[in-house]
Amino acid sequence: MKQISILGCGWLGMPLAKHLLQKGYSIKGSTTTETKLELLQNEGITPFLISLKANDIPSIHDAFLENSEILIINIPPGLRGSSGESFVAKMENFVQFVEKSSIKKVIFVSSNSVYADENQIVTEETIPNPETESGKQLFIVENLLLQNTNFQTTILRFGGLIGEDRHPITFLAGRSNLENPEAPINLIHQVDCIEIIRIIIEKEVWNTVFNAVAPFHPSRKKYYTKKAEELNLVPPQFNENQPSVGKTISSDKLIRILNYEFKNLG
Repeated sequence: MKQISILGCGWLGMPLAKHLLQKGYSIKGSTTTETKLELLQNEGITPFLISLKANDIPSIHDAFLENSEILIINIPPGLRGSSGESFVAKMENFVQFVEKSSIKKVIFVSSNSVYADENQIVTEETIPNPETESGKQLFIVENLLLQNTNFQTTILRFGGLIGEDRHPITFLAGRSNLENPEAPINLIHQVDCIEIIRIIIEKEVWNTVFNAVAPFHPSRKKYYTKKAEELNLVPPQFNENQPSVGKTISSDKLIRILNYEFKNLG
């Protein structure tokens, strides 16, 4: 039975862990919340309490990684607010443990925020030019992992994450003066995130970078207006006075190499 360690059993990591368990993998999973340890245990996941710090070198990582061949890193940069620690420093500390462990393959969940909004179609050949601090640090960590010769890394640049219990329209509904009405959407459903990760593991697709966004890119105005109507919410109102800026993320490489068909287009 192949063992996988998942750093970050949150909104995506928890259902991912449960799915991989059903596929016959043994799973170690981390959480930053002590009360969640029992929940992980009850699902059959070996639980670990791990909270990465920029200046912290905890010993628990050894047991978390022990005897696992694959590591899935699925934690947000967490840079909001004045107290946000450097995500790069956290990952530099953590990678020291990965280097000394049995881990040979890494999947790093990144974001399409590593690309700038330059009103163009973006492929994996597009040179990242992140505009946000989280995007900048994610791109640094991507390279930190890709350049490490102790393990093989595949990067997943997900679009905006949506699911049955998570959708941007819930906080956009009824709002006014929203920017970029003509910018295309770049979303991916939780179901597709999980399936893509499973296929990468099963097909052994390593040392590469994938954009992972549903091939469905209507404008923000068209999409969110329709979604609000479907859910009986007040449609948001957009500012039409300023030019829209955005990007269209292409997942053609992922679709071709993984032979993948997206299950949910948003």
